[in-house]
Amino acid sequence: MRFGRVPVAAGLAFGLLLSPIGPALADPKPTLRQAKAKLEKLNDKADKVVERFNTANERYKTAKSSYTKLNDSYKRKLATVADLRAEVIGMAVNSYKLGSDLTSLPGLIGTDNPEALLTALTLTGQLSKERAEKLAAFDRENRGLKAERDKAEEALEVADKERDGVEKERAEILKLISQQKKLLRRLDAYNPGNPNSVGIKYTGPASGNAAAVLRFAYAQVGKPYIYGGTGPRGYDCSGLTQAAWRAGGVSLPRTTWQQWAWGANRKVDLTDLQPGDLIFTSGLGHVVIYAGNGNIVHAPQTGDVVKVVKLSAYGGPIVGVVRP
Repeated sequence: MRFGRVPVAAGLAFGLLLSPIGPALADPKPTLRQAKAKLEKLNDKADKVVERFNTANERYKTAKSSYTKLNDSYKRKLATVADLRAEVIGMAVNSYKLGSDLTSLPGLIGTDNPEALLTALTLTGQLSKERAEKLAAFDRENRGLKAERDKAEEALEVADKERDGVEKERAEILKLISQQKKLLRRLDAYNPGNPNSVGIKYTGPASGNAAAVLRFAYAQVGKPYIYGGTGPRGYDCSGLTQAAWRAGGVSLPRTTWQQWAWGANRKVDLTDLQPGDLIFTSGLGHVVIYAGNGNIVHAPQTGDVVKVVKLSAYGGPIVGVVRP
């Protein structure tokens, strides 16, 4: 059993027993036990697929961001090169004209102002030096263009592959969600939630930034579980933990796997639980926030809502605890 498995009221069994029997050729409805077992498998599978989706999506966004930065840099360098080229050409033309006028024999003999001649010759030398510096800068910028362009193209290729992977994961998730909702409705256990829920007040023992985390998380109670959801109208499990700890001043990565890796040096023993701690299930398919007094708050799975439940109601398997 994992976190967030929704106990179905015993009355459902009675309702199923009283439901009319269909035609002889129709597929028999699953028993309550069979339906719950199937839902358990769907939830476990969906947890893992949702995390793969989230991870692939995060990689795509990172790759896309990298490409955008490189592409912007590439465009800036192109503009710089264009400006340098124009300056170099302009200086070359002006230097040629000035040098031709002053250094020709008629120019040297016919001048009535030796000081002006010396000033002009000095200016010509300065322009030559400046032109050389500009040309050197032009060359440096031009050499860097190809490397920057190649990096941008590689980043874009990675981003495209990640996007394709995300789309494949999305299709699998949508299929799983459809199956989950169908089964939940058959069991009369589907809870669409309220995206505008104002939640409940946190009155537990947390203090400091953990108190801010749990005040935020409790304020989301009643909002629907949405795969890939990061709020404010709905969340998946790691989307809720990320948003809640952001309210506490800590920036967590997006996915359960990333949050677990991020907390590699922040792990604590399960016997030392404190409010605000993150509890991860085996396989890293789910993460919850410990609220104190034996309670947890989390976004369970499709067809359910952000809720507060007893930790003792979900007996395992736990892989570890992270204290942000």
